[in-house]
Amino acid sequence: MAARTTDDAAPGEAFRPDAPGAPATGDEGGAVEHPDLNKLGQALDRVEVRSIAITGLLVLAVLYTLYFAKAFLLPIVLAVLLDFLLSPLVRTLKRARIPEPAGAALVLLALLGAFGFAGYSLTGPARDWVTKAPESLAKVQNRLRDLRKPVEQVTKTADKVEEATEVAKSGPQEVVLRGPRLSERLFGTTQSLLTGALETLILLYFLLAAGDLFLQKLIKVLPLLRDKKKAVAIARETEASISTYLFTVAVVNVILGLVIALVMTLIGMPSAWLWGTLAGLAEFIPYIGATALLATLTMAGLTTFDSLGHALLVPGAYLAVNLIQSQFISPLILGRRLTLNPVAILVGLVFWWWLWGVGGAFIAVPLLATFKIFCDHIESLAPIGEFLGK
Repeated sequence: MAARTTDDAAPGEAFRPDAPGAPATGDEGGAVEHPDLNKLGQALDRVEVRSIAITGLLVLAVLYTLYFAKAFLLPIVLAVLLDFLLSPLVRTLKRARIPEPAGAALVLLALLGAFGFAGYSLTGPARDWVTKAPESLAKVQNRLRDLRKPVEQVTKTADKVEEATEVAKSGPQEVVLRGPRLSERLFGTTQSLLTGALETLILLYFLLAAGDLFLQKLIKVLPLLRDKKKAVAIARETEASISTYLFTVAVVNVILGLVIALVMTLIGMPSAWLWGTLAGLAEFIPYIGATALLATLTMAGLTTFDSLGHALLVPGAYLAVNLIQSQFISPLILGRRLTLNPVAILVGLVFWWWLWGVGGAFIAVPLLATFKIFCDHIESLAPIGEFLGK
């Protein structure tokens, strides 16, 4: 019996790689290459690959934990930062023969008194501005109507074109579920705010009252004397640098607020102290805070003064003072070592805003600066500190 040809072969055989006459899938005339699964398994089993995979999973786990543990972690982080800021005051009181628990209580009472007085003084002006907000917005729209006319004409034309090309459709009615209000998204509920503030104050008091307790515990745990000395040196230098940075930034922001209040008084802007306080708080959120306050001052100026030039003088004066402070005063006081990279600031702001909302935006830059200072004092983390610097 004659051998079967390729044409006589079974329908499935001609497509087998080893069948006679099957087309070659590799190089022309060459053997077909198959993946070596043993080599692939060995490559995936390498220590470097497993290390990268474990690191990726660890990063995802940390992000997941930070996002969903906001209510627990945010008061702790804020209390630690305030502890760095207020610890020098407690030590000063200790040198004056006042024990650390009593000194911590005095510092916290003074801080709460200052914030309470400022809040009580600014409640009236803030309530007046909020009450007049709808009327102010309508007035701003009327003032800007001439500038909006070309845009409105284009919008009307686009609406007419859309109506002419739209096909009428009838369908079931849509049910729209109302989400949380804007204030709730930004600041959360009143109960969560009060709970977080109370947790922060209690933890801050115990941190201030503890003094060097945790450093003493760390020294006791370390076995070698040179490690103990190195730990003390790193802790003291890091704490001093962080305290200096936070205290300097706080003082600069307070001075900025006073200057803005004085400038608003000279311009004739009502509630000058309110705008000065908002300017000082906005500086804790670089770029974003200043932009939001600039837009708010523009609206307030347009609703307060009849002259357009006088109205625009309000945001213009704030912008000039803010540029002088950010470009000359702060770099001169903080120095190059404690100045952060603008790209790192923006990335940090966006990250912490996404992670923890407004609270995260307020602590983003102090937290980033604290991390940079910590990296500068640890030799293995020095490259990260150099990247975050300016």
